Amino acid sequence: MEALGYLAFGDTGWSDEIAGGVLITASLALATLPIGLAIGFFLALAKQSREETLRLAADVYTTIFRGLPELLTIFMVYYGMQIGIRQLSLALGFEGGFEINAFIAGMIALAVVFSSFASEVFLSAFRAIPAGQYEAGDALGLSRWQTMRTVIAPQLIRIALPGLGNLWLILLKDTAYISVIGLSDIMRQAGIAARVTKEAFLFFGIACLLYLTLAVLSSVVFSRIERAARRSEARA
Repeated sequence: MEALGYLAFGDTGWSDEIAGGVLITASLALATLPIGLAIGFFLALAKQSREETLRLAADVYTTIFRGLPELLTIFMVYYGMQIGIRQLSLALGFEGGFEINAFIAGMIALAVVFSSFASEVFLSAFRAIPAGQYEAGDALGLSRWQTMRTVIAPQLIRIALPGLGNLWLILLKDTAYISVIGLSDIMRQAGIAARVTKEAFLFFGIACLLYLTLAVLSSVVFSRIERAARRSEARA
């Protein structure tokens, strides 16, 4: 019964803090997703470019951030940004300490990791689209941008959706790493509650259920998006 009291809302329980952690975890993942998708898309375009320098830069980027552990990337971004801003401020004549917001640092770190994997998903999707689709756009007098927007992009999204759905689930799990730099997400709040109450199994068990719930909801959403994309293609 005492353990159940720990789950109360208000000053006597930890449900408020855990709920806040869920909100921060979901917010971090949702804020990271569009940034990672945008960078990953342009990386895929760069890898297909006729410009060798662009291809090389994109390959180096993805090799680095696919090869580094996520935790190391987070530390490099969090502490590296602080050092960089401090040095810049000193060069401009400003003195004083600067601390990077953990949410922003986490979003940047997760975005570069997510984008490096997303670029490979987009690249595979690009290669799955027949070259004749581009030629058809040219025959219709469409510009490259119009061909990309009206012909290629709908097919690209449909082909890439399963891979992007898997990356989203990985992103949700990777948000747990951000707790090491002080972000009050699910893992950090569960860890604090476990240390204070000595009920580690209870609170880490709750964290497991919350991550699984987020994963199940995400799977349902992506399944519906995939079905909608297939129906749209069938009507076309």
